[in-house]
Amino acid sequence: MSEICSKCGLPKELCVCESIAKESQKIRVYVENKKFNKVYTIVEGIDEKEIDIKEAAKKLKAKFACGGTVKNGKIELQGNHKQKARNALIEVGFTPETIEIQ
Repeated sequence: MSEICSKCGLPKELCVCESIAKESQKIRVYVENKKFNKVYTIVEGIDEKEIDIKEAAKKLKAKFACGGTVKNGKIELQGNHKQKARNALIEVGFTPETIEIQ
């Protein structure tokens, strides 16, 4: 017998909790200069309790072929990927209306 999701009560294979959570997020994408004038793209506003932020970071790093990390609920990607981030987040499953590029 398969596991049951504690939030929605459906089997794990049919669980829709994460997809519903992705539709309700308010995500900000901006560029920040760090040490030694290095440029980082910051993606913030993803709720860690509802969405696996480490898995989302892993997909973004693979898509952009860059390094990065997850710190304090933010995804930090090395380099300026502000323009490409919107399309990549939509591919991951977030809705376009909730993504704000600054």
